[in-house]
Amino acid sequence: MQKKILIVEDDKEISELVTSHLEQENFTVFTAFDGEEALCFFENKTIDLVLLDLMLPKLNGMEFLKEIRETSFVPILIISAKESDVDKTLGLSFGADDYISKPFSVIELTARIQAAIRRATQYLPEVVHPYSNEIQFKALTLDLDTFSAKVNGKNIQLTSKEFYILKLFMTNQSRVFTKEQIYQLIWKDDYFGNENVINVHIRRLRGKIEEDPSNPQYIRTIWGIGYKLGE
Repeated sequence: MQKKILIVEDDKEISELVTSHLEQENFTVFTAFDGEEALCFFENKTIDLVLLDLMLPKLNGMEFLKEIRETSFVPILIISAKESDVDKTLGLSFGADDYISKPFSVIELTARIQAAIRRATQYLPEVVHPYSNEIQFKALTLDLDTFSAKVNGKNIQLTSKEFYILKLFMTNQSRVFTKEQIYQLIWKDDYFGNENVINVHIRRLRGKIEEDPSNPQYIRTIWGIGYKLGE
């Protein structure tokens, strides 16, 4: 099945060049020329990856990125003439998966697109029981209907925040989340270095689901970045 890519770029020449190349590489391509059009497009189409310029009319790239990350973890690659470390850091902290500076090679762009899609689809959550809403990873089962969890068949009592943190990891099993992303997605608030809040909740959650919390098998620390599920 052809992967569907949304190009959000107000420079029509660049948009046409990238579209032509990606279609030759057997992708289905949609284009939007401002942030509001892109947001509307995203909400009405199934998209596998977004190529996003930052300098857009109506709704800029960062604002579009934040809007999308409220509801989706579709891979997003920023393509921008803004090359500063601050812009790259902001884009990645808001949830972008990669950043490529203009001018760029379409061959390199294609390789990065393929890598991002591969990362996003390599470890899909296993849904146990096709007519229920359970997700399983190793001996851990999360029931999205009853807001409950089990480890080795034993019920685990979770607070609402612990449940939503675990849901975030289990529905995005290949993704690494920074503490800032976890706070923004779970607490729905701006992050002002509230590191201790995340640390406490992760520690308590590990205490409930891990056989040995000091050597966690479910929620791993990725040093200098954040946390992820599993291997």
